[in-house]
Amino acid sequence: MHKHFCCYCGNKTVMATPPGDHLPRRVCPACDAVHYENPRLVVGCVPEHEGRILICRRAIEPRRGYWTVPAGFMENGETLEAGAARECHEEALATVAIGSLLALVNIPGAQQVHVFFRARLTTSAFGAGEESLEAMLVDAADIPWEDIAFPSTRFALEKYLADRHAGVELHHLTTLARRHPG
Repeated sequence: MHKHFCCYCGNKTVMATPPGDHLPRRVCPACDAVHYENPRLVVGCVPEHEGRILICRRAIEPRRGYWTVPAGFMENGETLEAGAARECHEEALATVAIGSLLALVNIPGAQQVHVFFRARLTTSAFGAGEESLEAMLVDAADIPWEDIAFPSTRFALEKYLADRHAGVELHHLTTLARRHPG
């Protein structure tokens, strides 16, 4: 349903500060449901293969035609790492091993948090997924910096290259969710 209607009973919502809260929220006067609008998580990775980085030219708005690393909105029921791997497969038709956390970027103006991981391609296969016009492996010197889609992508790439220069390894993570299921 549209955000101005209650997803539980279908009645029109109003902006009000619920009892015990400090911010206005969408509230349903019919069933008292509070509809929170919280930031969305974007997950992605900087995939590397034989020293080159996999980037994608966006086929969708915003920033169609600009370059990015594989990233997108996290789905319910998946870990950050699984979301980053899924986005890489969807956008670049590539399978990756997700490594350690690379960057966490707050984007309050867009109500988003961007989470990037280090990654490596598990095979040399890649291509353009439905949301990409093209995908390519580039050397660090050939990254099209003037055509990078988002500041968070630029930050993740810069951090990745600085870490690589400093000798930071990929290090694989074992997440809390994997150690303690349920």
